[in-house]
Amino acid sequence: MTDYFHLDMGRDQLLALSSLGLAHLGDSVFEVMVRSWLCLHGKAKVKDLHRATVTYVAAPAQARRLERILPLLTQEEEDVFRRGRNTAPHSVPKAASRGEYQAATGLEALFGWLYLQGRTERLNQLFEVMMGEE
Repeated sequence: MTDYFHLDMGRDQLLALSSLGLAHLGDSVFEVMVRSWLCLHGKAKVKDLHRATVTYVAAPAQARRLERILPLLTQEEEDVFRRGRNTAPHSVPKAASRGEYQAATGLEALFGWLYLQGRTERLNQLFEVMMGEE
């Protein structure tokens, strides 16, 4: 049985995945982390949890918080981020600029890539920096 909470995908398999596939998964990884963070820190009342989550997972917020971790990325992580960022979006949400949306896609691709390798400690390190000073 596959343990979907503790993955360890090989390098060749990872390289075969599209950036948008990584971003699709990374979007949910980031959202679960935000939801957990909100619950653990009591940042919102129960009736406001969804609205609070959206403020953190929206592309403009992700793009702003991404700036905090860019200097900390390894060369390989930067490459994954750039690959995700440079993927041409099919559409851009009204609430985000094209640049914000592309930066958020890069971040999500990075989070998906780390998750598929089972690198949860690194995900937690980056997430803590992103959410710091709240």
